[in-house]
Amino acid sequence: MNRLAGVTSPYLLQHADNPVDWWPWGPEAFEEARRRDVPVLLSVGYSACHWCHVMAHESFEDEDVAAYLNEHFVPVKVDREERPDVDAVYMEAVQAATGQGGWPMTVFLTADAEPFYFGTYFPPESRHGLPSFRQVLEGVVAAWTDRRDEVGEVAGRIVRDLSQRTLAHGEEGLPAEAELAQALLGLTREYDEKNRGFGGAPKFPPSMVIEFLLRHHARTGADGALQMAADTCEAMARGGMYDQLGGGFARYSVDREWVVPHFEKMLYDNALLCRVYAHLWRSTGSESARRVALETADFMVRELRTAEGGFASALDADSEDADGKHVEGAYYVWTPAQLREVLGEEDAAFAAEYFGVTDEGTFEEGASVLQLPVTGPVDEARAADVRARLLAARELRPRPGRDDKVVAAWNGLAVAALAEAGAYFDRPDLVERATEAADLLVRLHMGPVARLVRTSKDGRAGEHAGVLEDYGDVAEGFLALAAVTGEGAWLEFAGFLLDIVLQYFTGEGGQLYDTADDAEQLIRRPQDPTDSATPAGWTAAAGALLSYGAYTGSEPHRAAAEGALGVVKALGPKAPRFIGWGLAVAEALLDGPREVAVAGPVGGELHRAALLGRAPGAVVAAGETAGSEFPLLADRPMVDGAPTAYVCRHFVCDAPTTDPQVLARALGGAAS
Repeated sequence: MNRLAGVTSPYLLQHADNPVDWWPWGPEAFEEARRRDVPVLLSVGYSACHWCHVMAHESFEDEDVAAYLNEHFVPVKVDREERPDVDAVYMEAVQAATGQGGWPMTVFLTADAEPFYFGTYFPPESRHGLPSFRQVLEGVVAAWTDRRDEVGEVAGRIVRDLSQRTLAHGEEGLPAEAELAQALLGLTREYDEKNRGFGGAPKFPPSMVIEFLLRHHARTGADGALQMAADTCEAMARGGMYDQLGGGFARYSVDREWVVPHFEKMLYDNALLCRVYAHLWRSTGSESARRVALETADFMVRELRTAEGGFASALDADSEDADGKHVEGAYYVWTPAQLREVLGEEDAAFAAEYFGVTDEGTFEEGASVLQLPVTGPVDEARAADVRARLLAARELRPRPGRDDKVVAAWNGLAVAALAEAGAYFDRPDLVERATEAADLLVRLHMGPVARLVRTSKDGRAGEHAGVLEDYGDVAEGFLALAAVTGEGAWLEFAGFLLDIVLQYFTGEGGQLYDTADDAEQLIRRPQDPTDSATPAGWTAAAGALLSYGAYTGSEPHRAAAEGALGVVKALGPKAPRFIGWGLAVAEALLDGPREVAVAGPVGGELHRAALLGRAPGAVVAAGETAGSEFPLLADRPMVDGAPTAYVCRHFVCDAPTTDPQVLARALGGAAS
């Protein structure tokens, strides 16, 4: 029986034809384990995960391994992107037991869903100190058969340990100047002066940390914060993690020099980085930042947009090479011979120097990842011609696979990025794409009571409930779209979602939970305020609540944001790299945030000056004041018939102005 055939997850569908008799996560699987008196094998991964594909090919497609697995276990396959709650709970257990984690995640459970043995990738034969997957299976079966009491004791102890973990969420108060200064000092210590960015290998794009640095500079004038942000962005854009031909960023760099990426491209990285580079341009006027922001926006629209108007989750790292083998990076890398084949001798020599392609190669088998190592003057027209010809040739290669599911949270991030990039750079088409994605979220992902569905695919809503990051990030996207378009309906939709956060996700003392209080009960209710690849649900919700409170004057929403931000006071000075968005939201709190009401035409000069203001987290409402859906615009008319801006904090306003330059100075306007 193929239980995965009808699911919406591309990752699960990749496993639908395995000889392994997979079950989706659900009570039926655990009832089957109890009926047969066998353990559950939980395998968690995602569609663009390279090592997930490797383990699937090596073990889950092996008839003998599958037969053994089917006989002795109930195998359950989970897409971590559809069920981040399941992933989070068991990843916490894996990390606590082994000190590390990753995907594929392999966990053995009792019929009560209690974990008792853990791992990640297991090879088909034992190597590098790892047992083979078959050895692991046989060991678990032996323990289950011969030492059942011990298995039960281990499982019970793990669940007790997880349930007793408490979260220091900062009930002592709000983050203040001292905590943000300590966070900046901590980042300075971890900053890689030589290669830029933070930490060693692998090196991840620090999107949310850069947002904090830009906001901190805007509020305090700290030049060091801006320098770290700008230099890191420049290093990433010149390195191999950035696609020098087609735009867009890979997941991370495997080295600390930003040379070789892990080639999968995720929607969330590109949405966050598009916004980061747009904000960097707003702060510095950097032409490089403008180019990267626009190229990344165009990449998302060109490569990830779905037929329904949403954005797909990811592109795989792997694709077919010239021999028909699935190889990581095959679509992106080049040898000198391949350059000559496309460009001819002279242009190939130019391209090799321009993109850092060498005979030895920077990747595998003599291939190179394209970079921009040359910092001096170059022939830009020739470079553009070479880039266009190489891109056209690359289009003929077998393309990486695409995970077509639409994740609510990541589409919220994309809506915010595309709306702002479109407004900053006079690209109304990008605002249209943002609006279409937001329409899809309302039409397909929000039910009649504003309860979000986590995913959809091919216009069909998935069955899994949205988690806190979905509510926070989608609300953030709607609020950004409201600021750009002047359409108050987006403010209302954000309010619907944030009311759900207040009712179902908020606990005592400002705590937030990743799942609603009426969601499926797991062995622990997941709760994590730290930012990783994306803003934590906790900090995303805090930011959206703060902005909504600024737009509407709603005290409950602002109070909830302040309660949630206590965790930044606790964690910001200790681990600033892992709570970057929380620090960025704290910067907005310290600045007000500013409330900007523009009585006048949407898209006019005054509205644009407001959007380009650098005041951290400022909210902008523009349009006619009569009958406006924005409370900010109430009783704030035009002066002498001219478009007029009001800059306020807590609805107390400075003198109105009709001069865009005066408004820009009041908000720390764009350097351009």
